[in-house]
Amino acid sequence: MSYRLTVTLGFLAVAIAAPLPGQTTGRATPASKRAPAKGIPRTPDGHPDLQGVWTNATLTPMERPASFAGKTSVTDAEAKAYEQSDLSANTLDSDVDSGFNRATGGPGVGAYNNLFVDRGSELARVDGVKRTSLIVDPPDGKIPPITEAARQRGATMARGFNRYDSVKDRPLAERCIIGFGSTSGPPMLPVLYNDNYQIVQTAGAVMILVEMVHDIRVIRINSTHKPADVRQLLGDSIGHWEGDTLVVDTTNFTDKTRFRGTSENLHVIERFTRVDPGTILYRATIDDPSTFTKQWTMEYPFLATAGPVYEYACHEGNYAMPDILGGARKLEGETEKK
Repeated sequence: MSYRLTVTLGFLAVAIAAPLPGQTTGRATPASKRAPAKGIPRTPDGHPDLQGVWTNATLTPMERPASFAGKTSVTDAEAKAYEQSDLSANTLDSDVDSGFNRATGGPGVGAYNNLFVDRGSELARVDGVKRTSLIVDPPDGKIPPITEAARQRGATMARGFNRYDSVKDRPLAERCIIGFGSTSGPPMLPVLYNDNYQIVQTAGAVMILVEMVHDIRVIRINSTHKPADVRQLLGDSIGHWEGDTLVVDTTNFTDKTRFRGTSENLHVIERFTRVDPGTILYRATIDDPSTFTKQWTMEYPFLATAGPVYEYACHEGNYAMPDILGGARKLEGETEKK
């Protein structure tokens, strides 16, 4: 991966002019440009202590809604109105015929109710203001266009999704192998529930236990990547410290994870910065030229929570998989009779 810095007079003019109170800028301030945090705990080797239980639950969507077009952040009053509207639209308990319930089991038999859902109650707050999207680059808060190769790959994947010949044909999350929605990442995204993470840190490694499906990431510090033919569902993560920021570089994905349709060439660069005792600022850059026309970056906080990380039992007492395959066999039998 390469970085190029292009400086123009126009850019300098923007950089010199500080925003007025209440204004928002087109780009978020990267962690490396923020003032060093004070009063944060440190490990014996002097690095920030990232250990503890954290949550990234937030109502902030990945992509910026049309109602917030052109605004990277909003006032607290605007945020409160959006939050109340978002939460009031959650009708999983009161409306069994909601769009969500139809998608997860049909009218009257929806798979979820509000007991399961925990997306938090607020938009993500970074640098003192509420963010309108997890994506901070591109400035419009949108995922960049995908390549033609990715479009063709996606069509092939969609056809494969309708295969029911064996358990191995079904998606990884459906089989409880890894969490859905890239909750374990990388990048580690907030989803509908179980957005808790426990971090254990030593001088040589950082372990992240993901509450969803109990996925585990082990980041080897000051190490090198495994050989290219060693592929892992969560990739191969190595880390190093840049000042008070832990930078994690992940490659060596399989062709099965497919974050947003990515290829096995996906490269994710994460940055963990403990900005205060109760917050880790998380920043993840997605780099896959075979999928996206440009790199893109997300940024949002992980907030300290009391914990603990509870057991996640995905398949115990779960009749879904035999029912899915059994239903497919039944449909095949009915087709043969015709």
